[in-house]
Amino acid sequence: MEVEFLGGAREVGRSAVLVDDALLIDYGLLTADPRSTPPRPRTRRVVVSHGHLDHVGAVPALLKGDRRPPVHWTPPTASLARVLARDTLKLHGNSPLCPFSEEHVARLGEVEERHAYREPFVVEAGGTAYEVTLFNAGHIPGSAHVLVDDGDTALLYTGDFHTDDQRLVSGTTARPDADAVICESTYADVTHEDRRTVEDRWVERVRTTIWEGGTVVAPAFAIGRTQELTLVAEANDLTPYVDGMGVEVTRLVRRHPEFLRDPEALRRATGAARFVTGRDGQRERIAGDNELIVTTSGMLAGGPVHSYLPKIRGNPTNLVTLTGYQVEGTPGRELQDRGRLAINGTVRPVSARVESFDFSAHADRGGLEAFLEPYRGARVLVNHGDRCEAFAEDLRADGFDASAPELGARVDL
Repeated sequence: MEVEFLGGAREVGRSAVLVDDALLIDYGLLTADPRSTPPRPRTRRVVVSHGHLDHVGAVPALLKGDRRPPVHWTPPTASLARVLARDTLKLHGNSPLCPFSEEHVARLGEVEERHAYREPFVVEAGGTAYEVTLFNAGHIPGSAHVLVDDGDTALLYTGDFHTDDQRLVSGTTARPDADAVICESTYADVTHEDRRTVEDRWVERVRTTIWEGGTVVAPAFAIGRTQELTLVAEANDLTPYVDGMGVEVTRLVRRHPEFLRDPEALRRATGAARFVTGRDGQRERIAGDNELIVTTSGMLAGGPVHSYLPKIRGNPTNLVTLTGYQVEGTPGRELQDRGRLAINGTVRPVSARVESFDFSAHADRGGLEAFLEPYRGARVLVNHGDRCEAFAEDLRADGFDASAPELGARVDL
């Protein structure tokens, strides 16, 4: 078995791994500006780990021309891929940087095959029959580890994963036998604060800001983080406004209760939240009130958050809570590191308080090491991180056969 790293190697974004020039695992967009995709292989089959932009965002581009590679994924991932694709078209459809059109999104219905967890299926590609099994990865609803077995070699592609429970989904417990592991490393140099402590601190800061007469804007990824924050808010008697693509995604994931940790809790949280329609100056009014607003996008790259931040940025009583990973080159990283934000092409300082909270849906250093412990006899290929080489070096020092392939590298397993 040979794997080629088309994307996601020593970087976070545009994940894509090609197996034997035939089976493609993930095909995502780089979320920084400008957006970019991996090279487009003439692949025969596609398996997608989960419905985040950096893993599934460019999949419709694989259906250009006469190409119709079957696409395998879980039911939530299938639904989320379409939401993301429509959002990409809405934001960038007239740009030459947009890698697909509405026609290519519609073609997904012709080629997709949906699978449950732990139900093996056979994918024939390039003259090889691969047995593929998806396992719960504990990241977002429908997220999966992908196990690919050609009869000689078993490859485990972890995708993004979390070993701890979140309110929305349970942490991964799957450790299937594998000869090689392609392992994400987003938080390889971080130890997460206890989740309940993070929740309590976030709730306290929200309550204090509102009591002081301020507005709280909580930029959140539409998929996973919006629902998680809504659940935390409801559990602590906070009533948020929820805006942006997260509204549609919340309704969507509720249609897949078997992929949720507590469907009833999400039903209660959804019922308690106030969904924003954006009509009749609603956003301007809300921004002027002392309210909690959970809104896309999580990295401030677009969406309704750009309606709220200009209104609240000048008042130090207001608060912006960054609750997710901010990729280098995104407006969210600029705000996090430098306290400024590009608004309508003009960089402006932000006087509102900006605080970061570790609501990560990724495993931290301890979680990564615990996950990899059963694979000491396997080959470990580290990807999807800012410090892939350093983590691989640490793993080697601990006795693992580990490396961090470069972008474009081909590795024989």
